[in-house]
Formats: sequence, C-alpha cells, structure tokens
Amino acid sequence: MVSTEYERRIAARFATFDQDGNGWIDREDFSAAAKALLAEFAVTARSDKGQALYAGAEAFWQGMAGIADRDGDQRITREEFVSGAVKRLRDNPGRFAEIARPFLHAALAVADEDGDGRIGVADTARVLRALHVQADIARSAAESLDADTDGTITEADLVPAIARYFTIAE
Repeated sequence: MVSTEYERRIAARFATFDQDGNGWIDREDFSAAAKALLAEFAVTARSDKGQALYAGAEAFWQGMAGIADRDGDQRITREEFVSGAVKRLRDNPGRFAEIARPFLHAALAVADEDGDGRIGVADTARVLRALHVQADIARSAAESLDADTDGTITEADLVPAIARYFTIAE
C-alpha cells in the first residue's frame, strides 16, 4: 500500500516505464521504448545507434529489475516499483543515473542527427513524446532541461535531471 506523499509521487512515475499500460514493467516495455525512439527518428535497429539503444534499454531493464523485481518474476509491479524506489533509489540517487545512463546516452545519440553531442529542445520533446509523455508536458520538460537556455540539451543536462525526477526527496 502506498502511504506517504513521497510514495504516491514515485508511484506516479511508474506509468513512465509501463509503456504498454498492462500494469507492470518488464523487458518488453524497455524494448518498446527503444523501438518507438528509433521509429520517431527514422534510425534502423541494425545501425550502430539502433544497437546501442537496444543494448542501453536492456541494461536499464536489468538495473531496474535488480532494484525492484523482488519476487524474480521478470515483472515489476507498481508496488515493487514503489518499494524499490523508496528503499534503494532515494538513498542512492546516483544508482539510478548509473543504470539509466547507457539508455539515455544512446537515446540522445539517436536524436542527435549531426553527432555534436547535443540535441535541440524540440528534438528533446520528440524523444519524450515517443516515450508517451503528453505533448504539452514534453515541451515544458524539454525547455526546463535547457538550464543554460542555449537551445540544446546534452547528456550532462539530461542524466541528473532524469535521476532527480525519479529519486525525488521525501
């Protein structure tokens, strides 16, 4: 049972990962996220960028499963997610950044058409929309990631922000 405001906020983050809305997070959700990003940016799965994204998605899944899949059934329920986040990520937010980094790095590379290590705010919003974030929220979130207001987002901007989003303090 979700009892604290912190746990309620973390539970709301669950939907971000449950790409197919079936009530649990599993490997297929991470694969679906990779597939959606590749389709959005017209990158083939067999390309180096595509392979890196799928590898990053698998690493992210493995990390999340290691943190939250308490019964070992290869599914993370909402309750397991809340418990895993509350008991592990809150006390070690760097752990979330560590497991998310390969996927986020590869996702940025997919969206980075000129290979300069930066993507525009509009492309950042496209990434978020491909991951089922509502358009208005995606745009607002992308703009907030551009802390220096130079119109671009880098891995150094993205990884800590995503970690903060999922490891919000009590």
